[in-house]
Amino acid sequence: MPVRSVAVVANLDKEDAAVYADAILSFLHHRGLKTYDLRYRGFPLVAQMPEVDLAVVLGGDGTVLFACGLVHAQSVPILGINLGTVGFITEVVREEWEVTLDKYLKGELGLSERLMLAGRVIRHGEVPFEFNSLNDCVVSGSLSSRMVVLDVDLTGTFLGEYRADGLIVATPTGSTAYSLSAGGPILHPETDALILTPICPHSLTHRSIVLPGHERIRITVKPKQRIPLTLTVDGREAFPLQEDDVLEMEKLPYKALLVKSDRRSFYEVVRTKLN
Repeated sequence: MPVRSVAVVANLDKEDAAVYADAILSFLHHRGLKTYDLRYRGFPLVAQMPEVDLAVVLGGDGTVLFACGLVHAQSVPILGINLGTVGFITEVVREEWEVTLDKYLKGELGLSERLMLAGRVIRHGEVPFEFNSLNDCVVSGSLSSRMVVLDVDLTGTFLGEYRADGLIVATPTGSTAYSLSAGGPILHPETDALILTPICPHSLTHRSIVLPGHERIRITVKPKQRIPLTLTVDGREAFPLQEDDVLEMEKLPYKALLVKSDRRSFYEVVRTKLN
């Protein structure tokens, strides 16, 4: 698709983000493209992304997660430029931005389609919280190393009761994040699947499970919890849970679109990041 308008999203907490944002905006202006300058510092506020044909994101993987939350419903491609080291989501490093952006504008780079989750919390028949996730959703206690008790159903079939420090529902993109640290598998980010990973389970038989992407996951907070529980979405949004709350999740009908780097593949990033 031809690119006529571009949003530049810059996390100013990253070193030189403002410098690179200015350079990219100048690059785009010289090509006659309409631009939007979206910069933030600290925890980003939820805002409305203007209608654009491309979002160039400067920061790290967390900045891309923030941007995905703004543009996923519009099917806007995201070009993530990592201002640190190579990231799992931001494969393009700062020295490559001009060549990569020029190639994309010429139609020489493809897109990686990433599964996203849609979820909601049901409380006494009402829905106090809804969300979308590119990485993962985590149900855990507000205190470390304290057990929580959760029931899990998969598309109407009872899977079991989990007694653990928490439970992670991860997408393939999120398979290299918290789920991996908790013992979950690495999935190629374009896989149509979900991962259910318990955090420090209190039973040796409770292991990470890879599920088909079409499964509908239902997590129920059992009564008489020892500690308050929290739902955390993509490491950013946190919502306090109550006993008998029901968390429902399933994949969105559309996917996040990330511009692919032609400099390195996902497997090369895994080899570099994980040795």
